[in-house]
Amino acid sequence: MKNLWNNQEAAKYKGDLALRVYTSRLLGQNTSLVLHGGGNTSVKIREENLVGEVEDILYVKGSGWDLATIEEAGFSPVRMEHLLKLAKLSSLSDSQMVNELKTQMTKANAPSPSVETILHAILPYKYVDHTHADAVVTITNTATGWERMQEIYGDRVVYIPYIMPGFDLARLCGEKFAAEAKKQTIGMVLMNHGIFSFGETAQESYERMIELVSLAEDYLQQHNAWEIPTTPVIQPENSLSQTIASLRSEVSKAAGFPVIASLHCNSQTLAFAQRRDIAEISQQGPATPDHVIRTKSVPLLGRDVEGYVQAYQDYFKAHVTQAKNPKTMLDTAPRVILDPELGMCTIGRNAKAAAIVADIYHHTIDVIQRSTLLGGYQALNPQDLFDMEYWELEQAKLAKGGTPPIFSGEIALVTGAASGIGKACVDSLLQRGAAVVGLDINEAIADLYKRPDFCGIPCDIADENALTNALESAIRTFGGLDMLILNAGIFPPARAIEELATEAWRRVMSINLDANLVLMRECHPFLKLAPNGGRVVIIGSKNVPAPGPGVAAYSASKAALNQLTRVAALEWGKDNIRLNSVHPNGVFDTGIWSEEVLQARADHYGLTIEEYKTNNVLKVEVTSQDVAEIVAHLCSDLFAKTTAAQIPIDGGNERVI
Repeated sequence: MKNLWNNQEAAKYKGDLALRVYTSRLLGQNTSLVLHGGGNTSVKIREENLVGEVEDILYVKGSGWDLATIEEAGFSPVRMEHLLKLAKLSSLSDSQMVNELKTQMTKANAPSPSVETILHAILPYKYVDHTHADAVVTITNTATGWERMQEIYGDRVVYIPYIMPGFDLARLCGEKFAAEAKKQTIGMVLMNHGIFSFGETAQESYERMIELVSLAEDYLQQHNAWEIPTTPVIQPENSLSQTIASLRSEVSKAAGFPVIASLHCNSQTLAFAQRRDIAEISQQGPATPDHVIRTKSVPLLGRDVEGYVQAYQDYFKAHVTQAKNPKTMLDTAPRVILDPELGMCTIGRNAKAAAIVADIYHHTIDVIQRSTLLGGYQALNPQDLFDMEYWELEQAKLAKGGTPPIFSGEIALVTGAASGIGKACVDSLLQRGAAVVGLDINEAIADLYKRPDFCGIPCDIADENALTNALESAIRTFGGLDMLILNAGIFPPARAIEELATEAWRRVMSINLDANLVLMRECHPFLKLAPNGGRVVIIGSKNVPAPGPGVAAYSASKAALNQLTRVAALEWGKDNIRLNSVHPNGVFDTGIWSEEVLQARADHYGLTIEEYKTNNVLKVEVTSQDVAEIVAHLCSDLFAKTTAAQIPIDGGNERVI
């Protein structure tokens, strides 16, 4: 494991807490140490309060913060004196502990302290680091893990049998550390959980962590359990989009809400899913108890969609009586599907949740296979996993989840998404919780947003093959399609009909009409499966009800698209798909309206630019965001009983009225 400490970089961090931030981020950069908020770090600092008293304060990583991006504000300051008194109690319930930690913080707006705060407090070192290092977890998740750990570390670490995080773990660690720590002790191993290191400086604690984990990695290499043997895999031959969309639809029904189903069909997941012993090794439990809520796997062998859904429902039935709030069961259901043809499919309430499950299980796959090479993977016993899953604090956290955004778990596809109205539609849908696929001929669409709920695909929608490939990629990424926003189009230079070339006419029709026909046709099977019903919104034009001279091809293409939408509304109503059109006019914050073009058009009418922008009945300017908000509302329950509507967004156009 590489030591990332850099003296020049470290010198930029002034003070104990700042250095705590620096080394925490170093740990967070390595996903084999921590994933998505896992692990925590702390530093003990002596400070003077407002009344002049000097206090010892433990700054421990707060809830909701990720080590990779943590800042000073992400650490919770808790009074050490009270923590050490709590550590001497004979018992302390989880709810009592949480209350005590919160009431002893020196900053009311700080995040809630980690449940391991008392453990960090009792370790007699200034800096404490805790990770869920893959190598350590791999070795401890074997039948002989305890003996192997002692073989690797000797008395350089204290060994703690697995116990659920909280007060009991802190008390046990305190007792064993006091009794077993030696002068040469630099760390502590928590079986089936992770590893601690500590030191008097941030650098010392960090480098001890790297040293300890490197020893575990070296051990795995020496025992031929580090390099996972490559095996030939059977690659799927045909499109998987319909299978994934059907699966996502059925899982959504079983869960009671729309979900994201993200497919990971690569050499790692296929090789794992195609193992002969997959039904056994995938069901033994997660690599660490911290991820038990999110990483249950159910093999979907032989495309048995109904079998998976039945397993999902059986899981609810078997466990729902254990939850104080039955709604929390929706967050403890199986989230990983393994299939020899699909590879791995991860389920989440939203794209971020599905991505987190995928990241965790990618690491879990390696842990399981390395543990197997070392003698056999052995996770925690079922009772420990059950206790963790229905831990009072976990259930309380899930119950407080709040109301999800209106499009949570739903997927939208937007064409012409790199700029203008299309980009505004992407933004509005993302803000409402949707996962969004953006198509655009502009290559920049691929990097429009770096976030798990957006997938940008460069695509010429006039190319039918490119369009179907993009749709396959979209379904694999998020699992289905609920909303289709047909925005892409071209507005050619004005030409009188007698001057309109056939090729120019055909090009406009191929993009504004034909491509949308293909996309509607290809999306129909997926829109039929939308848990809340499919929705299509067409970005039309004022030129549909009120065409102008010189734009015959554009006006005819938009009018034909509008008529196509009306026919589709008649045909698709039986499939619970609704289609509506919006007709914007004078949307000047798009790429085609440069300052020069605006000035020329305003001069043509004898108006200022501002007068030209508001040249409508209401004297208002129409923006891309205005159009996007109407589009988003049309996809919401507000218009659940509306189809084939045509809504002008033009400030009132006299020719339309």
